Amino acid sequence: MPIDEDEVRKAWDRNADLWADRVRAGMDLYREAFNNPSFLAALPDLTGRDVIDLGCGEGTNTRLLARRGARMTGIDLSPQMIAAAHAEEKREPLGIAYDVASYTTRTPFPDGRFDAAVSTMALMDSPDFPAAARETFRLLKPGAPFIFSVLHPCFVTPGIRWLKDAEGRDTELVVSRYFDEGSFVERWRFSKDPEAELFEKFEVPRFPRRLETYVNGLIDAGFRITRLTEPRPTEEMAAAHPWLARWREHAAIFLYIAAEKPGGA
Repeated sequence: MPIDEDEVRKAWDRNADLWADRVRAGMDLYREAFNNPSFLAALPDLTGRDVIDLGCGEGTNTRLLARRGARMTGIDLSPQMIAAAHAEEKREPLGIAYDVASYTTRTPFPDGRFDAAVSTMALMDSPDFPAAARETFRLLKPGAPFIFSVLHPCFVTPGIRWLKDAEGRDTELVVSRYFDEGSFVERWRFSKDPEAELFEKFEVPRFPRRLETYVNGLIDAGFRITRLTEPRPTEEMAAAHPWLARWREHAAIFLYIAAEKPGGA
């Protein structure tokens, strides 16, 4: 049976406490060492803009953008994630507004409310990307950008696996089942967390998509796609974190898409 949004909400409610604890401890090293620096470099200047963060989770990246001068609103399907975000906003006020809401259905905001929309590694975890694109289009002012990151659909497929040499080094990436868009629950821990074995695995509903699903979903919603980015770890990143070397040498783990709502000045 396909996974629906109610199951997604329940899964992230279960994940919330442990997720917030380990993310705030800096244990999501793919985020800290590679994805966040690369994604921030791909963003336009959001200083002074009203920005919505779609699928904000416990708010780490929402706070990061608020510290860079954006006026942030974060929404997430999970009440427990939003509770964690509220608690951190109370501890360190940054002027962020948080709401429990699905980004695939009509959110509690008027048409054209925001100057920009962002999403970091969340839109792949929803059963209906075209609906998310349509709702985001409604929320944005004419001329406003929409920038998001997801797992790269061409390389992180349901059949992904690495081939190793005799010394155990990853030498080739195998991808298969690219056209399989069946949903499933992936169970994993932050692999670089030295205390990972002490904790239960996260349960993350996954919704594999083809590249055309993202691109056509944006086009059909009315967006103009302005840039695709396939970030590659720098030599310095790979030297500091050797586990990033395979993603520098062989394939892209992330995909960033920038789009724009037509119109404006």
